Amino acid sequence: MHRLSRRSVSAVLRNSGARRRSISAPISSSTSFTHTVQDDDSKLSQFSSRWYSVSTSGRHNASKSTLFSPHNGMFLGKRYESTAAASDASDPPVEKYEYQAEVSRLMDLIVHSLYSNKEVFLRELISNASDALDKLRFLSVTEPALLKDAVDLDIRVQTDKDKGIITITDTGIGMTQQELVDCLGTIAQSGTAKFLKALKDSKDAGADNNLIGQFGVGFYSAFLVSDRVVVSTKSPKSDKQYVWEGEANASSYTIREETSPEKLIPRGTRLTLYLKRDDKGFAHPERIQKLVKNYSQFVSFPIYTWQEKGYTKEVEVDEDPAETKNDGDGKAEKKKKTKTVVERYWDWELTNETQPIWLRNPKEVTTEEYNEFYKKTFNEYLDPLASSHFTTEGEVEFRSILYVPAIAPTGRDDIINPKTRNIRLYVKRVFISDDFDGELFPRYLSFVKGVVDSNDLPLNVSREILQESRIVRIMRKRLVRKAFDMILGISMSENREDYEKFWENFGKNLKLGCIEDRENHKRIAPLLRFFSSQSDEEMISLDEYVENMKPEQKDIYYIASDSLTSARNTPFLERLVVKDFEVLFLVDPIDEVAIQNLKSYKEKNFVDISKEDLDLGDKNEEKEKEIKEEFGRTCDWIKKRLGDKVASVQISNRLSTSPCVLVSGKFGWSANMERLMKAQTVGDTSSLEFMRSRRVFEINPEHQIIKDLNAAYQTRPDDEDALRAIDLLYDTALISSGFTPENPAQLGGKIYEMMGMALSGKWIAPILDSQRREMGSSETVEAEVVEPVEVGGQK
Repeated sequence: MHRLSRRSVSAVLRNSGARRRSISAPISSSTSFTHTVQDDDSKLSQFSSRWYSVSTSGRHNASKSTLFSPHNGMFLGKRYESTAAASDASDPPVEKYEYQAEVSRLMDLIVHSLYSNKEVFLRELISNASDALDKLRFLSVTEPALLKDAVDLDIRVQTDKDKGIITITDTGIGMTQQELVDCLGTIAQSGTAKFLKALKDSKDAGADNNLIGQFGVGFYSAFLVSDRVVVSTKSPKSDKQYVWEGEANASSYTIREETSPEKLIPRGTRLTLYLKRDDKGFAHPERIQKLVKNYSQFVSFPIYTWQEKGYTKEVEVDEDPAETKNDGDGKAEKKKKTKTVVERYWDWELTNETQPIWLRNPKEVTTEEYNEFYKKTFNEYLDPLASSHFTTEGEVEFRSILYVPAIAPTGRDDIINPKTRNIRLYVKRVFISDDFDGELFPRYLSFVKGVVDSNDLPLNVSREILQESRIVRIMRKRLVRKAFDMILGISMSENREDYEKFWENFGKNLKLGCIEDRENHKRIAPLLRFFSSQSDEEMISLDEYVENMKPEQKDIYYIASDSLTSARNTPFLERLVVKDFEVLFLVDPIDEVAIQNLKSYKEKNFVDISKEDLDLGDKNEEKEKEIKEEFGRTCDWIKKRLGDKVASVQISNRLSTSPCVLVSGKFGWSANMERLMKAQTVGDTSSLEFMRSRRVFEINPEHQIIKDLNAAYQTRPDDEDALRAIDLLYDTALISSGFTPENPAQLGGKIYEMMGMALSGKWIAPILDSQRREMGSSETVEAEVVEPVEVGGQK
């Protein structure tokens, strides 16, 4: 089927109504005629188009071409075809239509829905300018005449804050009149995409095609902030300069030839944005410079912005007449005075760096350069603890530099906030975003900062959102792996203080990783650090713990508590200390959950010594049988007294000096976890009751109190003092084991009662005995009367 010529398409007629027009007389498929249309204003030239029919079983159906006026729409043309199946004359004709788009509605979607942030308009327009320069540089290799004007390849941005105007000028390839119609007159028509396709189809497919814009909507981001946009462009392939002009709320545009000598440019494109009233703040030079540095800092061509500058100079000032000195002849001597003033002027200032540090060879970059780049990019004032510069090739190709900061951010919001701003993503050296929801880095590694630059990332049309895909998942895995390698390097450093500093700042992040990232448990576990019963002054790693394990020790033991002091004095430790088994102290609230998610390390299971069924590997079945026979009935008696407070009463193998201890069920919460769950603001009380329901009361048969209770059961099991002693024993074990008593006042009363019984008359009796002795001696001893005697022995 013949197609409309480019000339007739670009004329663009107004759509006058009906989608299909019936043809009364049959027309053969080879017959054509000319249809001339002229608009009401008689401004459009005549053009020809052809009508064709498709012959089917002796009948002919017409195919209709529907066109749009350039004053009504930006789309160049639409065709509607009607065909009928040739196999059966009775079948109804199959009608085929092309999609239509309401241009004004499409523009409204671009302006109000496509981009989430208005300030990206400058990024998009500078990216287009960079593409134009790239095309010129590539084409000039085979056509040196394109560079005949000898103009530098650069981009310049000038602002007029008073009038609210921004001008962006590049010295790139420019556009001809037809290219203006094709590229700016059609939404989603990308000149860059066409250029890349031409490269692939040509012999030069292996050439550098590192172009940015390929969606064909970047230019229209100008209408995010502009009421009117004027594009003046000059292609080296054309002798004329053309001006394209469009408005935000219009469905048409105009193209004219530039005739003013003052506005002529040697080559390239000049975009003039007339900003909306609410967006005139973008015309401030400082804001433009900030946006260029943020989004287009590493565009491969120099970007200049028009900035106000100043220099100091000395100027003469008139002297006060009162200070004028007279010489001998009466003539006044004038003394010259100067002052320093600042002269203001406007000039172009280079705003970007054309060679990003991650594109350089890592062997050529010094540590000072890495540190300087880190401080400048992330607004830090301290050197990082470590950095990693690498290039990944294969399924996904990208370059990256990662850093471990020296100090954690204030408030540690990065652990709580799922949105991470630690990674700056660049696509073809243009900044895309640093606001991710775990696509590139998991939340627990949000402290790792860096830049990632790739050429083939899947982005949405606005180039603001990273779309979920297999490429992104592969990139994430490699970034996480490199981050762990960098942290492992810190831990293996000869300077132990470096990792201590890292752990102090980011240890909680790695513990969070134990919970959230099961795939990387093997990478996280060697980096963990804990205090222990044999190292409560200095943290040790799990590797050091395993290395210090006793030959008969099978598991890695730990106890969770609220402080090191509580952990060191817990009764659960008694037997393990005697056997010289090391126990990890989990004193951070997140520690216990992290260890439970790890489950094991180097085939050694983590065992909570506060849970039931603790196996220390020294069971003596005969001795246990004897003890159960002796104390079994006593355990039943104690269980009967405690009732539902405990699930069972058992003989303990973990105590040596304490009379009893209260342990948690094997699958329930420990005392520490129960305390933490009670402290939760939105804790579920129903799950709390379920998880804490099973508690086991373990007694130490070698302790005197237990022996006394055993004797009490055998002689007087109903004695009130013995039963009260069981209650007090349970309450005391509740506290010493880390649980919270349900009725502290009642417990206090029991303690006072027992104290009264124990102390009754202990110090009062000796006082009464001494008083009685004094009174008894006064009754039996008689006083001897001595008469006075005079001096000299005479009466």
